[in-house]
Amino acid sequence: MQKYSILWADDEINLLKPHILFLEEKGYAITPINNGAEAVEICETEPFDLVFLDENMPGMSGLEALSLIKRNKPSLPVVMITKSEEEHIMEEAIGSQIADYLIKPLNPNQILISLKKILDNKRIVTEKTNYNYQQDFRNISMAFQDYLDHEQWIEVYQKLIYWELAIDKTENKSMKEVLEMQKEEANRNFTKFIKEHYEDWLNDPNVSRPLLSHQVMKKKIFPLLRQKDRPVFFIVIDNLRFDQWKMMESEILNYFRLEEEMAYYSILPTATAYARNALFSGVLPLQMSKQYPNLWVDEESEEGKNNFEQEFVGKNLQRNHLNSKFTYQKILNVSQGKQAVDSINNMMQCELNILVYNFVDMLSHARTDVKMIRELAPDEAAYRSVTKSWFTHSALFELLKQLSELSVRVVITTDHGTIRVKRPFKIMGERNTNSNLRYKLGRNLNFKADDSVFEITQPEQFHLPRPQVTSRYVFAAEDHFFAYPNNYNYYVNYYRDTFQHGGISLEEVIVPYIQLISK
Repeated sequence: MQKYSILWADDEINLLKPHILFLEEKGYAITPINNGAEAVEICETEPFDLVFLDENMPGMSGLEALSLIKRNKPSLPVVMITKSEEEHIMEEAIGSQIADYLIKPLNPNQILISLKKILDNKRIVTEKTNYNYQQDFRNISMAFQDYLDHEQWIEVYQKLIYWELAIDKTENKSMKEVLEMQKEEANRNFTKFIKEHYEDWLNDPNVSRPLLSHQVMKKKIFPLLRQKDRPVFFIVIDNLRFDQWKMMESEILNYFRLEEEMAYYSILPTATAYARNALFSGVLPLQMSKQYPNLWVDEESEEGKNNFEQEFVGKNLQRNHLNSKFTYQKILNVSQGKQAVDSINNMMQCELNILVYNFVDMLSHARTDVKMIRELAPDEAAYRSVTKSWFTHSALFELLKQLSELSVRVVITTDHGTIRVKRPFKIMGERNTNSNLRYKLGRNLNFKADDSVFEITQPEQFHLPRPQVTSRYVFAAEDHFFAYPNNYNYYVNYYRDTFQHGGISLEEVIVPYIQLISK
């Protein structure tokens, strides 16, 4: 164990000799002094890992010394020790950013726990996390050997996210590589699961199936509208993965009570034009193209694929015999985000308010195209961190904080997730083949079929439009991405290690649905 240096200031320091000897036997180096002024002075000249500071000392009080120590060394942990249990003293000490607060009479283990919590926290957390993950590693791997249904796959994915976030907090991240290998194994098995069951989910009403994109509003949002007890704010954050939601969750739950946290399965392709249109319209892409040909925009068109979301919502409400008054806003920049905040009073007059936030999607694209963004978010952990940083400073968070003071329900979800792609897969297609790296739609697609892809030769069976008689879909699985043979090396180097969507992976398909209610 590292030998830590502790400064202990107390006007009755001689009476604390047994405690000091106890800590020295545990390997800590203790410097005892008996007044606050000396504590401030010695902290300026000597390095300490932590300071114990008695609150009630003659001359300079502990609180006065604390203020001066923190002014010079704001990151130095200080533990306030006092005989007083008065609330105002506790609040003043806490407001001065103390590391801990102990009340006399002290006992040795109480002091030791405080030291370990502050100085050895990372080491202890690392050791415990690594040990616990090693225990759970076998359980997760064994689960892959058995048949998993759609609910169990959600449990596996959420467990992997739990360990990913836990390992992020460890000091040396020694288990990170092992976890990444286990995620790869999970995605291999999940791809097989999707290939075996996805078509049945769409066509057989008698099979057990997950909640899918086109069912979310009918099964989750419309029942809330029928309650007619408070306005519903339906917030869709494009490209939001479950791990990114977990980074935002602690901030949001300071203001809301969690009514429901669950996952639904995005339809294929896990791309905005398909998944989000299905989310809002309540029907699958093939039905959209047939029932609403004036709203559906096919792949070959240069027109934006999501220009008619508001109209799709209106059709969905009408089809389900709901005449709810609703608003729709798409937030693409800071100015539009502020406008949404300013329009809260108007939105409170409507039963349903839909807000689509595109930041996470723009972040994934910017990370591909802008070198500086890629350096800011070089890996999964950094990508999550950038997402959280955006959220905590965003107009969306300001909107949520204001909504928390009103009688509302808030639903946060997304249309699909995204995966960090690493392995190229060669494919050739005609000039009008779509450009997405995770799925291809076109005629005469030429590739070597294997487990890396999922080919659909009969799109109608999967409720997907077929622009041409011979058109077919090919989806990339796991962490593969499609690359053309022309200029192959440049293309691969440019897109490898970027975040993409459209294909089959846990990250893209299993997405969060969160229901909140104001406290």
